[in-house]
Amino acid sequence: MTTDMRIQSFFDKATFTVTYVVSDPAAKVCAVIDPVLDFDAAAGRTSHASADAVIAYVRGEGLRVDWILETHAHADHLSAGAYLKSVLGGKLAIGAHIADVQKVFAGVFNLEEGFAADGRQFDVLFKDGEVFGIGALKARVMHTPGHTPACVTYLIEDAAFVGDTLFMPDYGSARADFPGGDARTLYRSIRRILALPEKTRIFTCHDYKAPGRAEFAWESTVEQQRRNNIHVRDEVGEDAFVAMRTARDKTLSMPHLILPSIQVNIRAGALPPAEDNGVSYLKLPVNAL
Repeated sequence: MTTDMRIQSFFDKATFTVTYVVSDPAAKVCAVIDPVLDFDAAAGRTSHASADAVIAYVRGEGLRVDWILETHAHADHLSAGAYLKSVLGGKLAIGAHIADVQKVFAGVFNLEEGFAADGRQFDVLFKDGEVFGIGALKARVMHTPGHTPACVTYLIEDAAFVGDTLFMPDYGSARADFPGGDARTLYRSIRRILALPEKTRIFTCHDYKAPGRAEFAWESTVEQQRRNNIHVRDEVGEDAFVAMRTARDKTLSMPHLILPSIQVNIRAGALPPAEDNGVSYLKLPVNAL
């Protein structure tokens, strides 16, 4: 492990999302993982307070952004990837299977003819097993689908940034009922993560504060997950997990921001093209999900 790795978290209470800045302080280089674009759904307005806090930190530490990393096309918050790139630079990256997600939702939203469902909106499409660097930090991509087809985990030194695949042990696991999701695939992805060394730190993209816990939290270890995760600890087999996950997902409502989020996030955080009046519009498909 590189002892100089620094991880700074930013928790957005409006969407329960955690954004991370992972840096090599010696090289003054960093990556931003899962940034949030603030969105007022009632007013249809975006703002940048959450992203600007990240920008202030990066500038305050004198860091260069080499990477803006998305773990998947989020359904619960809009991505600030495009905004951060415009301000700080860096390559905007996601898993290569984002094209599968784009193809599904291009149909759901009946997107404009020119929309390219091949991932070209992103600078880099990572395949399973690809490696990259953040200064002297070593990073590897793990394709961990199940929540969505495009989910990836970024293993950076001894830290795994798992997106929505896992939550804190007392909250469990991601839902698997979105288009392209699959509970059995999710279980196998989680077991792959939990096969990492026990001391590997796990950083989740969200925390919803399980009943009985006083504070929000987003860091655990492989060992803690294997022993204590209420959905997928070691003694829970695949069939039992699939039965639990399938039944639980049937009780869940759609995320509040899923419709605007997906339309923006499959575009790498960009709004849809402005129409002839200069305004961008987000669609509201009726009875489509």
